[in-house]
Amino acid sequence: MITRYPTHCNDRTCASCVEAGDFIFLAHHAGGFDKEDVAYQSLKTLNAMKDTLNSAGASLTDIVQLNLYLKNIEDLREACDVFYEVFGDEVPARMTLTTDFFDDRCLCMMDAVAYKKK
Repeated sequence: MITRYPTHCNDRTCASCVEAGDFIFLAHHAGGFDKEDVAYQSLKTLNAMKDTLNSAGASLTDIVQLNLYLKNIEDLREACDVFYEVFGDEVPARMTLTTDFFDDRCLCMMDAVAYKKK
């Protein structure tokens, strides 16, 4: 069974997440563009992911793999500090890379895979 959840970014070509069996695939999430602060944007992004996961009956603790996209690699330490704040010692597997974004205010973006046994 596959369930697609409505867009979270006003892009009809991108579901906010797709549930396929026990797996939940989260599309790109971002947030907090009102501040040019990667820690703030990382926390806002994780909160947006939390809201999306809640709509699928899951939580951040169900994330097993997460991709962190940073505008500036120099921001990695601050972003990692937010991960520790949110996940504690139960962090998901993570891959980090740098890239440009469509919105110049964006300092980070994330996507993820969660596992929630039905």
